[in-house]
Amino acid sequence: DWPNIDTILLDMDGTLLDLHFDNHFWLELVPAKMAQKQNISFDEAKADLVSRYQAVEGKIQWYCLDYWQKELSLPIVELKREIQHLIAVREDVPEFLKALKASGKKLVLLTNAHPESLSLKIERTQIDEYLDEIISTHEFGVSKEHQSLWQQLEQRLKFDKSRTLFVDDSLTILESAKTFGIGHLLAVANPDSKKPVNTIDQFPAITDYRDLLPIT
Repeated sequence: DWPNIDTILLDMDGTLLDLHFDNHFWLELVPAKMAQKQNISFDEAKADLVSRYQAVEGKIQWYCLDYWQKELSLPIVELKREIQHLIAVREDVPEFLKALKASGKKLVLLTNAHPESLSLKIERTQIDEYLDEIISTHEFGVSKEHQSLWQQLEQRLKFDKSRTLFVDDSLTILESAKTFGIGHLLAVANPDSKKPVNTIDQFPAITDYRDLLPIT
């Protein structure tokens, strides 16, 4: 409903960028490095990590590289650079962002990613050239899963939530935005190019942004 949308809030990982990088990093590379460091099997390391991930899921720590660096005694930022060649923009994104920019709508990247992860990804992809503002929720000390983030964001951006579109690949986060009252919500059903498309019933969902063009 483009005529009734002024502001577009876009998630980064799995929404503008292929989630394959992050899934590979946290579920393959980190367990492999941990297994090597502790002299245990990959499966043991992965099981330990998954339980640690679940303990802080949805909290700001989940997304915090400093937290994991300390928790796992691993050089997390360096390890990300080791596989930075896997950071990739979704192929349907450039055309979509160009069209949005040309339409004059306000484009804001809103990510839970840690600032160091964010800067590495911007450096690799240059998606910032399309955006009016880039916000990491670490600035607010709370992630998109929580209502206080949305309240602080509204104060900062002064957007009309009824005329705002929010796009994300996390259903939990979309539910949070819905609770806050964001008027237009869109889910990404294929965040990881190496995995099958997700079935999504709760929200309108896309697998290709070009299906939303032209922007009238």
